[in-house]
Amino acid sequence: MSPPSSISGGMTRSVKITIALMLLLFLLFFPKYAPWGTQVGVEEFSLAHFLFTLLFFVASQTLGIVHEGGHGVCYILPCPEILMIANGTIFQLLFPALIAAYYKRAGNIFASLIALFFAGFSLRYTAWYISTAHEGPIVSAEKSFLGVDGMHDFHYLLTRFGILEYEKWLSWSVGLAAYTIMGYAVITMLLHAFTSSAKR
Repeated sequence: MSPPSSISGGMTRSVKITIALMLLLFLLFFPKYAPWGTQVGVEEFSLAHFLFTLLFFVASQTLGIVHEGGHGVCYILPCPEILMIANGTIFQLLFPALIAAYYKRAGNIFASLIALFFAGFSLRYTAWYISTAHEGPIVSAEKSFLGVDGMHDFHYLLTRFGILEYEKWLSWSVGLAAYTIMGYAVITMLLHAFTSSAKR
């Protein structure tokens, strides 16, 4: 029998509350501290900024590897060019979404919500990437995850579909969806952490 303070799934109530509050703060600080947020290049040293930057770095690097892996699959398999270009974003979005679906199916709602939060994070990155499509067909080395000049996925895709002129609207819409998903996930995490006792 588990101790009274523990929650099924191996997390105590206090751990769940801590994780939920940490992700809530991450979300609230996002517009200020994200390198591709609304206030780019914030020069500040604080504990909040340090912790945000640390979590942001780990999450963005993980998704960056998955993104490049998506392209890599099409370097191995005979994919059409359009799928090869889109596959980075497809993989990057599917990776956390499938983890969320897995945990939800397994009955671990809290773990599912954490993964859903990072699916929203991935979507927010996608919104930023879309917003830079007008800069041209090449992503410069300083903006590239791999540190070398490369093809701009969304310049190619939006141009291919003839919708490059709608870049700002698309970016705003995807960004709104991203914040909605992250907000829903973190609020539901808090409700779950404070109200659940023995259920996942």
